[in-house]
Amino acid sequence: MRRWRLPLATGIAVLLIGVALVLALVPSGAEQTLAAARLQTALCMVWHIAIACFGTGFPLLMLLADGHARRAAASATNAASCWNTQAALARPDNCGAVQLARLWDHAFAVLFAAGAVSGTVLSFTLGMLWPGLFAKFGDLFGVPFTFESLAFFSEAIALGFWMYGRGKISPAAHRAAGIALAISGVCSAVFVVCANGWMNTPGGFRLEAGVLQDVNLSEVMFNAAALPEAVHMVLAALLVTGWVVAAAHALALLRRPQSALHRQGMLIALGFAALLTPVQLLAGDMLTRFIATNEPAKFAAAEALLHSGPNAPLAIGGVVIDGELRGAIEIPSGLSLLLHGDSSEPVAGLDSIPVDQQPAVGPVHLAFQVMVACGAVLLLAAALHGWVRWRGHLHQRRMLQLVVVCGVLAVLAMEAGWMVTELGRQPWVVRGYLRTSEAVTTQQGLLPGLLVVIVVFAALSAALVHALRSVVADAEKPQ
Repeated sequence: MRRWRLPLATGIAVLLIGVALVLALVPSGAEQTLAAARLQTALCMVWHIAIACFGTGFPLLMLLADGHARRAAASATNAASCWNTQAALARPDNCGAVQLARLWDHAFAVLFAAGAVSGTVLSFTLGMLWPGLFAKFGDLFGVPFTFESLAFFSEAIALGFWMYGRGKISPAAHRAAGIALAISGVCSAVFVVCANGWMNTPGGFRLEAGVLQDVNLSEVMFNAAALPEAVHMVLAALLVTGWVVAAAHALALLRRPQSALHRQGMLIALGFAALLTPVQLLAGDMLTRFIATNEPAKFAAAEALLHSGPNAPLAIGGVVIDGELRGAIEIPSGLSLLLHGDSSEPVAGLDSIPVDQQPAVGPVHLAFQVMVACGAVLLLAAALHGWVRWRGHLHQRRMLQLVVVCGVLAVLAMEAGWMVTELGRQPWVVRGYLRTSEAVTTQQGLLPGLLVVIVVFAALSAALVHALRSVVADAEKPQ
């Protein structure tokens, strides 16, 4: 029963959070259908995206671990025993890397299965709750999702060869399966982001009397927002994978400081995450500049810029109360300087957007600030990692604790970024063409279904935690 305590606690926490959100955000009366549909979609996306990140990032880590393991196995007295004999896995001098590679393979298989389940729930949620979107734009919106499905199938096939082909196919073929797995994972994320980018910057069609005309599918796929969003999201997935995996091994090292398995795992994952963190900073700046030009309402809400004009200040923190930003630290002309390099250049604020087309500035600004703050901490942690590793004190307890915190912050930053993307587009589901209220189903009584979905994700969370703990426990057992 003891081994079920953490899984049960996780499931109960997810259940309580879901019920609390229902009580706080779903009113009774005419607005219940829209609010329940939005909340169910949001909960499905929050859970699925957190798991789907590993489908993009983990294969790259697995390739790194596999290469390290093969080099270690080649240096062993009997190289074949490292892969074929369980007893050899207990030899950290040459086969501990093999133990890590197998651990990551099995952990990824569990995460991949969980992502497939949550992705199925999300697909049904989108189709059932937002018929207006697919009725009007299904011919366009479905294109990137078709390619995403093909990428997912390719990833599943490659995973099969990777998991069950080890020792049965040649090393080159096995490595090719791993490369195909990694490419498919990245492509899957890119195609989903292409769909989201099109919703933010729709193009490739013309509407005439509500009928699609002059459809250009390549412009739909490779819309204006696709590249900056895809780069930012793929890097976010890689960072979530790197920081979370490093955090898991750091947490284990706090309990077992001498574990060669967890030491190697943290070194590989942490180095991977630390190298990519400053790159993500550049990608985030590129995307922010794109949003400022192409999605002014989202940008103004994210920055809580309520008034247009030159010398636009940069607000750090603060909350919007009664139409005013309060408690923020404002850097005079900071926003104008960041965007244009000239304080006299004007920046469009929310007052330049019609009131009925403005997003809710409070939640968008808060999410943006959380994302930036988490990213800043991750950047500092990456720099500290380089310095500490250079000094040779990487496994000090405080450094391990910081890595554990950074694993949580990486997920929080990614989820906050998606909140900016989705809430910042409101009240549109397809910006400028279809409002969210027009796309939602007309069916009533969505609340019971929402509660069922919350229960399903609570149970899935508990099962996932239990499965991952079992995988780690098996890897830690003396062979």
